[in-house]
Amino acid sequence: MSLRSRWARLLAVVVLAGVVAGIPAVRTSFLRAAGRALVVDEPIAPADVIVLPKWAGAAGAIDASDLVRDRIASLVAVLPEPPKPAEQELVRRGVPYLDENLDLIHLLHALGVANVELIPEPAAGTEAEGPVLLAWCTRRQFRSIIVISSPDHSRRVRRVLHRSLDGPPTKVTIRSARYSAFAPESWWITRDGARTGILELQKLLLDVLRHPIS
Repeated sequence: MSLRSRWARLLAVVVLAGVVAGIPAVRTSFLRAAGRALVVDEPIAPADVIVLPKWAGAAGAIDASDLVRDRIASLVAVLPEPPKPAEQELVRRGVPYLDENLDLIHLLHALGVANVELIPEPAAGTEAEGPVLLAWCTRRQFRSIIVISSPDHSRRVRRVLHRSLDGPPTKVTIRSARYSAFAPESWWITRDGARTGILELQKLLLDVLRHPIS
């Protein structure tokens, strides 16, 4: 399919969505369907390691600790992000600051997770997570991983990681954090929810256009 055809189809979908969303009787159903389209929460089975990206935050840490308690895996690995320019400058000046990657590790320990590891290479964005995890899993010979995600980000994460990582030799399972602020059934009600939902829908749609067979 040509790029022009894809955009034509996208425009038709957007127009239809606008018409449907403008009908009060079906607006809520349409918005709920859009919220659900963002979410993946796959069946959980025992795995070699639970991967917790830094952006999954406290909600993800709670889920990771619950999975460890349920003996799904004993190791939780935190996937860091590169330091921000301000953080790099603080380091250069010798000024102590709260490292959010280490803070997440401390939180996991506080939640009762004894075996926590920081993945050595940070991932700068979702697209970079696939190659980083592929290289790390290959070095460690991990055959199965569970990746904790916020619900709104979970389908796009699944698409990205399955392109890079899933299948032999590594199986990837996506777990949506239970205590995330994003509610797929009512995301449009609050300002933060609407902002998150619209942004993630845009990013997911772009990913589908770029990789239609993922």
